[in-house]
Amino acid sequence: MNRKVPKTELEQRLTKFREIMNKREPEWELALIISKVNQYYFTGTMQEGLLFISRDNESVFYVRRSYERAKDESMFSNIQPMETYRDAAAAGKLTSTVYLETEFVPLAMFERLRKYFGFTAFKSLEACIMSIRSVKSPYELDLMIKAGEMHRKVMEERVPAMLREGMTERDLTAGIFTALQQEGHHGVSRFGMFDTEVLLGHIAFGISSLNPTYFNGPGGNFSASPAVPMMGSDQQRLSKGDLVFIDTGCGCQGYHSDKTMTYVFGRQLPQHAVQYHQKCLDVQQRIAEMLKPGEIPSNIYKIIMDSLDDDFLQNFMGFGNRKVKFLGHGIGLQVDELPVLAKGFDEPIREGMAFAVEPKFGVEGIGMVGIENTFLVTPEGGRCITGSHPGLLLVE
Repeated sequence: MNRKVPKTELEQRLTKFREIMNKREPEWELALIISKVNQYYFTGTMQEGLLFISRDNESVFYVRRSYERAKDESMFSNIQPMETYRDAAAAGKLTSTVYLETEFVPLAMFERLRKYFGFTAFKSLEACIMSIRSVKSPYELDLMIKAGEMHRKVMEERVPAMLREGMTERDLTAGIFTALQQEGHHGVSRFGMFDTEVLLGHIAFGISSLNPTYFNGPGGNFSASPAVPMMGSDQQRLSKGDLVFIDTGCGCQGYHSDKTMTYVFGRQLPQHAVQYHQKCLDVQQRIAEMLKPGEIPSNIYKIIMDSLDDDFLQNFMGFGNRKVKFLGHGIGLQVDELPVLAKGFDEPIREGMAFAVEPKFGVEGIGMVGIENTFLVTPEGGRCITGSHPGLLLVE
């Protein structure tokens, strides 16, 4: 498999970036990209460096470490070595106003940049970049489809054989990670959420999945330690009758899928839990049918939420006082991309977008039921790329 991002792909991304910046920020002259994910998007390599995108001149990627690797990996046209910011600054002072990733750049780095490059004002790049990244090219969608198939195979075919009485959440985490790697998973689940560390996701037995976490999602777990709140517990052991909740990311050459599967170990869940799960499946199907070009994310959210009864809403998308205010989210180079199926997202959906749709419900004394799959937007509605199993898979 060719690991290099094609030169035509990189050129198209820069062209789209300039087009949207010219439309949204007609006064712009220079953008400075520092985050590794966005650098990868525009250059095809992930290094310590500074990417300068000019409105009228050739863009330049200054790389400190590793210049040699960047040259080997990237089809980007202009990569230059840099030992310190002084080397890049020697090419000339920047314009008075520079566009930056304000959600990413820490204050100390900002001060160093201003010292060496001499700009006096800054504006945010995030909305522009995320708007471009939200619509995937055929090259990107192909990688996401590959990730989705790896994900489906592991969650629907390989995980049931891993479940055994007495195993810990950490044991299962290790087994899932190994299986995903064997299928080709790129090894991490990347999130844009500030200061968030995720290896795979939430892997939980029984009521562990109802435990609150700092992570902005419906589920949770007890965790191995307060120092690593996203890691499965080495104390929580699988018992007959337990619900198994697995919410993970999978990736292929940088591009992710997101999937939640549930299993029941040893015997079926009580009927009321099964009924709540079925309602979540119905919600997913209704949302998928609306994932068409021209639909409005906030309208989808309102239609669904307005249709649900008060009893169901009590623990829908969380449990107790910990509930999230979305039904799904964009996905790509990061698991949590824009747009979001939530209030305030009023721009029309476009073909080429991808969404992780995750209706879930916390059942007291049992755990988190529901489902999550990744869908591509098509004129006929959402096309699922992560499998069709409805969950609550019985493992005896």
